[in-house]
Amino acid sequence: MQNIQSNIDKLKAEISAELKRLGRENEEINLVAVSKTHPVEAVDIALQHGIKHIGENRVQEAMRKVPMISQPLEGFHFIGRLQTNKINQLLSLKPFLIHSIDSVYLAERLHRALGRTNRTQDILIQVNTTGEVQKNGVDFENAEELIKKIADFSCLRVRGLMTMGLFDPDPEVSRKYFRKLKTIFDKVRADDTQGFDYLSMGMSHDWKVALEEGANMIRIGSAIFGARD
Repeated sequence: MQNIQSNIDKLKAEISAELKRLGRENEEINLVAVSKTHPVEAVDIALQHGIKHIGENRVQEAMRKVPMISQPLEGFHFIGRLQTNKINQLLSLKPFLIHSIDSVYLAERLHRALGRTNRTQDILIQVNTTGEVQKNGVDFENAEELIKKIADFSCLRVRGLMTMGLFDPDPEVSRKYFRKLKTIFDKVRADDTQGFDYLSMGMSHDWKVALEEGANMIRIGSAIFGARD
């Protein structure tokens, strides 16, 4: 855990340099530190050294860790597969953003749970741009239709899109998938007046390519916290 501060400093310097090269501003980018399998002590260290948003992949782990965080944060993000029987548990943590909504069924169950307490929730639509069967996400071809359907749920605010690139040592292999998602993002955003403004793509191995293709939210785990346990 002693390397977390230096990892954050290095990452932020690299992000700033990359954005300068691309003619973009640091304020455009939302950095989510993904703390999957890492202890709450590591999360607190990250928050003490400039991280403002934390992401978790599993509801059970988030339930153990998020209430124990001792440092102030701007938002907790849920970025993993959401099982319907875990919705109420997740909502008890008051997530800033749920990245992984990929069906009308899941959206409807979330909408109903929120309605019981008269709450609204910001969400992203997860799109499976790579077409891999082991990944969650709506098919690329059906993404726009799903966005339109979920937009009708009054307790949900669709704030943007999320995807995962290929897990490959060469980050370039994910470029075409990030580019595909950007085309949908731009099309929907042009017709949206409700704050469709987050494009969540890019992780520790491919965030530079994601920024080049227009991401404004990147999800970084190992580059901050080190290898997962």
